[in-house]
Amino acid sequence: MGEIKIPTIAYKKGSGCGVSWFPLFKLFPVLLTIAIMWTVCGILTVTDVFTAGHPARTDLKVNIIEDAPWFRVPYPGQWGVPTVSVAGVLGMLAGVLACTVESISYYPTTARMCGAPPPPLHAINRGLGTEGLGTMLAGLWGSGNGTNTFGENVGAIGVTKVGSRRVVQWAAALMVLQGVVGKLGAVFIIIPQPIVGGLFCVMFGMISAFGLSALQYVNLNSSRNLYIIGFSLFFPLVLTRWMSAHSGRISTGLEALDAVLQVLLSTSILVGGVIGCLLDNLIPGTDEERGLEAWAQEMSLEAAGVSEHGDTYDFPVGMSYIRRWKWTTYLPFMPTYEAGKFSALFKRKKDS
Repeated sequence: MGEIKIPTIAYKKGSGCGVSWFPLFKLFPVLLTIAIMWTVCGILTVTDVFTAGHPARTDLKVNIIEDAPWFRVPYPGQWGVPTVSVAGVLGMLAGVLACTVESISYYPTTARMCGAPPPPLHAINRGLGTEGLGTMLAGLWGSGNGTNTFGENVGAIGVTKVGSRRVVQWAAALMVLQGVVGKLGAVFIIIPQPIVGGLFCVMFGMISAFGLSALQYVNLNSSRNLYIIGFSLFFPLVLTRWMSAHSGRISTGLEALDAVLQVLLSTSILVGGVIGCLLDNLIPGTDEERGLEAWAQEMSLEAAGVSEHGDTYDFPVGMSYIRRWKWTTYLPFMPTYEAGKFSALFKRKKDS
C-alpha cells in the first residue's frame, strides 16, 4: 500500500484550501500499525475475547494514567546522590565502548539510507561527543541508562524512507513534552506488550539486517571469516545465558572483582565484540579478505574541513563565523577541523 495516496484537505498560501493526495501508508507505517493493532486489542478487550490479565488487554495498565501527575519537571539528583561502584563503572564503560563502536557503524549506514555522503571525521567526533554528554546528563538526572544512537530509529529510517532532520527535531520536542506532561507519557506506556513485541520484531530485524550488511565488505567465501563470524555471534549467547544461570559461580576471593567479572561476562555485545576483534587480528588474513580495503573506500575518515559552498554536515547556524575563526581548525568536532594540525603545532613549539 506504499504507493496508495489518501485525499486530504490542505491549505496553501495564495490558493486557499484544496485537495492534496497524501502518501499516508508510505510515511507512517509504524504509527498506523500501532493505531490499527491498538484498536483491534481495544475491541477484543471490550468484547471480553481477551480474558482478565491477558497481556493484550488495553485496560491492563490504565491505572498508570490515573496515577501519573499532570506536570512534573525532572531535575538533577531527584533520586538522591548518585552512587558509584567499581562494577557499575566498568559495566557502564563496557557498554559505552560497545555503543561507541555501534554508533560509528550506524552513522555511515544512516547516511547511505538518506542518500548523503559518508560522514567525515568531525561529524563522527561530534556525534560521539554528544552521546557522551547525553550519558553524563542521564547520570545526573538519574535515568539509569546511558545515551547512544538508537538502533530502532535507524531501522525506522529504513522502513519509512524518511530521513529529514526536521522529523528528529519534532520527535525530540515530543519526548521533552512526554517527560514533563506525565499523563501524555503514560499513554505510551499502556500500549499492550504484544504490540510492542511485534514492532520490535520489525525494528530489531531491520537493525540486525543493517548490522549484517557490513559483512558485504568481507570475503564470505573465506573459511577464516566464516569461523570468526559464527563463533563471535554464537559464543556470547551461550556464555551470557550460562552466566545468568550461574550467577554465583565466579569466586576470586574479592567481592568487587567478582561483581566486575559478572557484569562484563554477562554483556553479550562486549563479549562478542572482544572475541571478534581478537580473532580478526590473531588469525592471519589479507586486508582484502578482511574487508578493510573496501570499507576504507566506503567510509574514508577524512577531515578536509568545510567547503566554501557548504557541506551536508555543517552547523545549521554560525558557519560564517566558524569559517572565519582559525582556532576552530584545531577542534576535532568542528566542520573546519584539519587532522594533524594540532600535533604539528605542538611539534613546532617543542622544536622552537
